[in-house]
Amino acid sequence: METLSFAFAIFIKFFFIMTPFFVTSVFLSMTNDIEENDKKKLAIKVTFAIAISCLVVLYFGKYIFDLFGITLDAFRIGAGALLFLTAVDLVQKDVNDEPTCKGDIAEHAVVPLAIPVTVGPGTVGALMVMGADMQKISDLIMGSLALLMAIAMIGSMLYLSGHIEKMIGRSGLIVLSKVTGLILAALSAQIVFTGIKNFLA
Repeated sequence: METLSFAFAIFIKFFFIMTPFFVTSVFLSMTNDIEENDKKKLAIKVTFAIAISCLVVLYFGKYIFDLFGITLDAFRIGAGALLFLTAVDLVQKDVNDEPTCKGDIAEHAVVPLAIPVTVGPGTVGALMVMGADMQKISDLIMGSLALLMAIAMIGSMLYLSGHIEKMIGRSGLIVLSKVTGLILAALSAQIVFTGIKNFLA
């Protein structure tokens, strides 16, 4: 039961850290004049790019700590600050300002849709902190599965973005993006407070 609770909690954190509703809004804006089949192909490419980026950061983040001599608590504070800036940007940004892509839409699968729209600096920092916190192999496996489930959920949202837009409208996505920003702000504050608390202990 505890394992399932841990996996679910990690899944929720990963899901909101990657700002799914904002990503969906940007995806819709950038693929405004694209045919539905091409849009779905792009969604699959973006999902794979996100998965590879996130897993690399999750597994090898702690080695970067060792390489540069950075303590986990110091990185918590820095990552929390970046995540907070992401949250502020998410609350203030008007997703309708995003330009529509021109040319070959497949070129935008990795940059900017996967990085940095989905996997931005705040997301990278949070993933590195969470990966470093997973000391046991079982925790790392459960964390990886939770991460892949969160990415699959976001990929499904991108794949079905046309239907989502019809159901809740662009304004509904904007509202959900703002709510995601508020949740990220709280999560970033918790990461910073944990880092400060451990640093002063």
